Amino acid sequence: MAVRNTADALPNRQMRIALVHDWLTGMRGGEKVLAAIAELFPQADIFTLVHVRGSCPQLVKGRRVITSMLDDLPGVGHYYRHLLPAMPLAIERLDLGGYDLIISSSHCVAKGVCRDAGALHICYCHTPMRYIWAQNSAYASRMSRLNAIAMAFFRRYLQAWDLRSAGHVDLYLANSHNVARRIERIYGFASRVVWPPIDTEYFTPDGEAREDFYLVMSALAPYKCVDHAVAAFSRLNLPLRVIGSGQMLHKLRRLAPRNVQFLGWQSDEVVREHYRRCKALVFPGEEDFGMVPVETMACGAPVIAYKAGGALETVIDVGTPDARGPTGLLYEPHTIEAMVDAVRRFENMSQEFSQEKLAAWARNFGKQQFRRRFLTAIDPELRKKGMRPPCLSATDN
Repeated sequence: MAVRNTADALPNRQMRIALVHDWLTGMRGGEKVLAAIAELFPQADIFTLVHVRGSCPQLVKGRRVITSMLDDLPGVGHYYRHLLPAMPLAIERLDLGGYDLIISSSHCVAKGVCRDAGALHICYCHTPMRYIWAQNSAYASRMSRLNAIAMAFFRRYLQAWDLRSAGHVDLYLANSHNVARRIERIYGFASRVVWPPIDTEYFTPDGEAREDFYLVMSALAPYKCVDHAVAAFSRLNLPLRVIGSGQMLHKLRRLAPRNVQFLGWQSDEVVREHYRRCKALVFPGEEDFGMVPVETMACGAPVIAYKAGGALETVIDVGTPDARGPTGLLYEPHTIEAMVDAVRRFENMSQEFSQEKLAAWARNFGKQQFRRRFLTAIDPELRKKGMRPPCLSATDN
């Protein structure tokens, strides 16, 4: 790709903006963040490795979406995750020539795009690639033998590429202090923390009575540790509902007793109803941030979470001297036994959780707060390049 310096020409024409995301295959947490960024830049094009048509209709509506060579493979939406070794090459071959501002939303390889000299690249980093860094042991312990061998073979190559491509970025935004520390440890770069946006206008309490069931709301991927919850509630013999889909679904169903019910993928309306009705959300994995606990708290329900990762920033633990809480119960170590003990503690607690306090705490992570924090973080870098930042609407001020 020819390298051009676009900075001098910028004041005389409209700024060209590209949003880069690893893949568009469903509206999960990363896609919700991308959607909030896209609202700030309505003229931006979207670049991605793989786009499953119809999976993110509102996000891509009216936009130009450019995909990589991987998207041309037949049925790639069913097996794209297995193409990880080819993703660095595919992301580098995306042609972003002529774009002045590039904002990547990256948990895998999106940050590795190539750009023109003079272009500004801001990366909203959900995490350095978890498959090869912080959580590789969690993945490997639950992989098939063939996949584990393949990952071991390619890990050094992927790590070397990941470190090299980290220098493609001018400014890192981290989705949590947890991830900011990881970015600095692995890549050697400082970052600014901008918590992901939670739709606290949609996720609200309704004042109705809660029901006698616990809830897991999660993609059924290995590192989510939903198997811990299934095993724990097998011992507790308490009702648990699991909303979500993924490669672990069939295995988890085989392990589950009658008191554990799998509901599969559900609409936002059904998810919100379960947030509003559940006794508490059970959150067994270590997440980079974890949007689900905050959505749950926004609906007035407390959270029982493993004491690590993003939960340390989003859940105010029982017993913490904080006038804004408590909003849940944190447990450790990361074992089934500790989860069982935590749920039993919760069952025997006399302390009431205030729906009003839970919802008020969650509003600190709302969409308006995200927009303000995001624009505040990127404003100095834009101005250095002579770029004009977008304006907030009156409701965001």
